[in-house]
Amino acid sequence: MKPKTAKIIKLSDSRVKAAKQREEELHPKKKKKTLTSQSAKPAISSTTMFFSFNQQLGPPFLILCDTNFINFSIKNKLDIVENLMDCLLAKCVPYVTDCVVAELQKLGSKYRVALKIVKQCCERLPCDHKGTYADDCIVNRVTQHKCYIVGTCDKELKRRIRKIPGVPIISIVQRQYSIERMPDAYGCNR
Repeated sequence: MKPKTAKIIKLSDSRVKAAKQREEELHPKKKKKTLTSQSAKPAISSTTMFFSFNQQLGPPFLILCDTNFINFSIKNKLDIVENLMDCLLAKCVPYVTDCVVAELQKLGSKYRVALKIVKQCCERLPCDHKGTYADDCIVNRVTQHKCYIVGTCDKELKRRIRKIPGVPIISIVQRQYSIERMPDAYGCNR
């Protein structure tokens, strides 16, 4: 003797369709929630920018420098402007945000040399937001304006910037600057 099992109703059965229609008539708000949840999803950036080159990049290159990029440049005895020009084979303008300058000031007298060099050779970009966390500031600025190349040695910041299409990264490798994700059209050192 076989044990009795419940029979399964197919989704195409008229009883299932009638139940769905009754439920929609009783609860019309459920349908609206699904529509708003789809529109609330974050915008997905075009992945084609990873493989084609960014039209906004071009000589003179605008390099947005991070705190540790400046510190490691000093530790490795690299002149920022001169070595950037050697790496990119074009004129470069290093930029620093107010948050980076504030971070250098917070680090105290140990980083006084870095602060002096930043004030001499780097252009300063004003920040409109509160707080002094430079990584968030750099990521926000680069997502809004893709005309910058980001100079950093911070692994976490590099990981965040790699998600933004069309933004190259400069870091220090073997006591010299190395660029990552730069279009081949420029012929830069990698």
